[in-house]
Amino acid sequence: MLKKSRLMAIAVLCLAALIVLAGCGGGKQAPDNKARQLSGNVTAVGSTAIQPLAEQAATQFMAKNPGVKVVVQGGGSGVGLTQVAQGAADIGNSDIFAEEKSGIDAAQLVDHQVAVVGMAAVINPAIKIDNLTRQQLVDIFTGKITNWSGVGGADQKIVLVNRPKASGTRATFKKYALGGAEEANGIEEDSSGTVRKIIKETPGAIGYLALSYLDNSVKAVSLDGVAPTKDNIVTGKYPVWAYMHCYTKEKPSGAVDAFLNYMMSDDVQKNIVPQLGYIPGTDMKIVRDASGNIKNK
Repeated sequence: MLKKSRLMAIAVLCLAALIVLAGCGGGKQAPDNKARQLSGNVTAVGSTAIQPLAEQAATQFMAKNPGVKVVVQGGGSGVGLTQVAQGAADIGNSDIFAEEKSGIDAAQLVDHQVAVVGMAAVINPAIKIDNLTRQQLVDIFTGKITNWSGVGGADQKIVLVNRPKASGTRATFKKYALGGAEEANGIEEDSSGTVRKIIKETPGAIGYLALSYLDNSVKAVSLDGVAPTKDNIVTGKYPVWAYMHCYTKEKPSGAVDAFLNYMMSDDVQKNIVPQLGYIPGTDMKIVRDASGNIKNK
């Protein structure tokens, strides 16, 4: 009986130990509880080229952190840089370096590069042109060539669809596709989505878009025989691309920091980024600075 009593006592002690360990194991949930307790508002404003990426990342981030509200708005890179510099937005989305924007003190901003995006001249799909030389592109956008017959196409008027001067896409296209040439007047639209719609619906139309906006409704044109593809961008063969910057006024904290960290997570970089037509920065075999200087990694 004594031996049996001892066995029962040992069993009771073991059960108690298991209960205590289970209780301690519950402490492992603390990080998740902390994540669920994250709260606050995040406002990201600026580049429409980065907007689809930021919006989808925000949706997934908020699903994981229901206490945080992330609002993503367009307006152009210039607007994003100005608003974050003034403290009117938590994040200024831009597809140009802050150093490239007049009136912005880049030294006061913190740069978070979240992806790379290519940009291309885009035409109405009925236009039977697949490639333009750089000079032809310059002549079209500066108004020297006004009919598609001038570049081997049909006898049809060219309709320019431009972006406003605050647009980072315009700045990138002007710098790396047009060699700095100033665009002639044309239809001017701020939203990349609207630009795509106009090009789709307007006979003879040409504009430019981030590759993340391309679909079957419009046609991207090769430049000097080089197609605007990921492989050509990461190796430097195709020159018209930009970093996607999320600028903050100072080192971020709280919900802003958590959101930017999520933008760099595998959830975003390995899934959302390539699915939407962007390129993870880690895939680039070259780097480029604000002055346009390129070197191999």
